[in-house]
Amino acid sequence: MKKIFVVVICGPTASGKTALAVHLAEQFGGEIIGADSMQIYKGMNIATAKPAPEELRGVKHHLIDFLEPHEAFSVAEYVDLARVKIAEVHGRGKLPVIAGGTGLYINSLIDNIEFPEIKADMVFRAEKQKTDAGILLGELREKDPGTAEQLHENNKKRIIRALEVLHITGRTMGELKTESRLNPSPYKPLMLQIEFHRNELYERIDRRVDLMLEMGLLDEARAFYALGNTPTSAQAIGYKELLPYLNGEAGLEECVENLKKSTRNYAKRQITWFKKDPRIHLLAPEKAFKHAENLILNIIAQIS
Repeated sequence: MKKIFVVVICGPTASGKTALAVHLAEQFGGEIIGADSMQIYKGMNIATAKPAPEELRGVKHHLIDFLEPHEAFSVAEYVDLARVKIAEVHGRGKLPVIAGGTGLYINSLIDNIEFPEIKADMVFRAEKQKTDAGILLGELREKDPGTAEQLHENNKKRIIRALEVLHITGRTMGELKTESRLNPSPYKPLMLQIEFHRNELYERIDRRVDLMLEMGLLDEARAFYALGNTPTSAQAIGYKELLPYLNGEAGLEECVENLKKSTRNYAKRQITWFKKDPRIHLLAPEKAFKHAENLILNIIAQIS
């Protein structure tokens, strides 16, 4: 079976993924398929740096802004939906452009990872919920260091899920993923990442946070917390850091600095994740658009 050519634009937050994706979609007749675990939620526009309609310049964008904040969403569900969208875009004669910073989504999709149906053990989950996330991550490091390395203690849900899978099957997530890769991927991916020097990326992050506040991030955070039960979407960076200010427990300046720090740390984890993938072409910021165009043209020439 002939593989579907897909362009994948990945990398850390604030590295210009949306601008590059839109440019390439315009140049090559593409449609964008989001790969961001928080941009999927409605209303969370400023905190997740969700592209505004004017940024998309009329380019069709899929898998953003389609879930309510209280709804849970798994990697397996993302892969299923993204596969359908890629098939639809390809079927229309368009180029699928996958863009986002959630490495687990991207790798699970393009490497064709099949997720076995493992039923939830609600008693096990409820018991683990009582334990501090840092302690749970320590437990996971002992039992499944490979998965633990990919998770942050803020992501308690995924930590518990990894422990739950181990509890039910006796096998790690990594072992299950290795087994699931037996079927070859239906995709031929061109993976691209704009690479900024670390200090320059951090400056971009700080400027973005300042801009978010000017755009009304505080009001968006207030509205989000007024919704109540939003356990999965509440993991988004941008709200929890401002909560002490909204509750009158800390000053705004302190909370904003914590937000910038959290975002920089998140970018660092993203860089570490994508650094392990030798398929990624690193693009210098000043030449990114042209370099990406040439790489796409070379592949199109090969497969034509």
